[in-house]
Amino acid sequence: MNSTTSRARSGRRGLRGAVLGAAVAAALLTTTACQGDDAPAAASPTTTAPGTTAPSTTAPTNDSGTGSAEPSATATATGNGDSGETGGGNGTEYADCEAAGLGTHVELQDEPGETPRHFLLTVTNRSKTPCVLNEAPIVRLTAGNSAPIVETLGEPDDEPVVVEGGGKAYAGLYVFGNDEGGEAEYDQSDRFTATLVAGEGTELSGTLVFDLPEGLGTVSVDDAARLNGWAGTEGLAMRPITRL
Repeated sequence: MNSTTSRARSGRRGLRGAVLGAAVAAALLTTTACQGDDAPAAASPTTTAPGTTAPSTTAPTNDSGTGSAEPSATATATGNGDSGETGGGNGTEYADCEAAGLGTHVELQDEPGETPRHFLLTVTNRSKTPCVLNEAPIVRLTAGNSAPIVETLGEPDDEPVVVEGGGKAYAGLYVFGNDEGGEAEYDQSDRFTATLVAGEGTELSGTLVFDLPEGLGTVSVDDAARLNGWAGTEGLAMRPITRL
């Protein structure tokens, strides 16, 4: 081999070594660059799995999350319990009857010639709206609020009586005891009066006046008088009274 050939081969080996060295250096630089790019990525939030919701990062609000920020403006007063009660708290959707809205009538239940003792008191609702009568009315047989109150016969019925518009309700009244002995103390009365009672048992304003039936100027009344409170029919009102 001559010297020219030997120098040519040496030059090719040097060029190949330079190329390989450059390739290794480039690979090292690429690896370093990839590692540098991966470092910030490791600090980023983990990707949320499909089907899940990432935590919210918005500022808190005043929304309670109930779907409505204010109470409903359509709430009614006739739900259940006492909130649906009107007038005197009578447990129905109707107001208590007022004396000014009722017509009155008295009917004698005794046969002609007998001592007048048994009377049917009738009230008529003169309005078109139903109203409620509670328990028994406060009845006096002589004029004035100082007159004695007639005792109720037995326990008064706590069930309110709803009087339809134009409808009627009834109460039975016994006014005079047996005076066969001639010693009974009694008064004379030309009318009966009644005060209505609210749902809580308190008196309502206004007085109902029951004038005696035509042909009766006055009747004898005494402390034997008894009252059977409001009922929806004449029979229910008078049945206990006729036994006295």
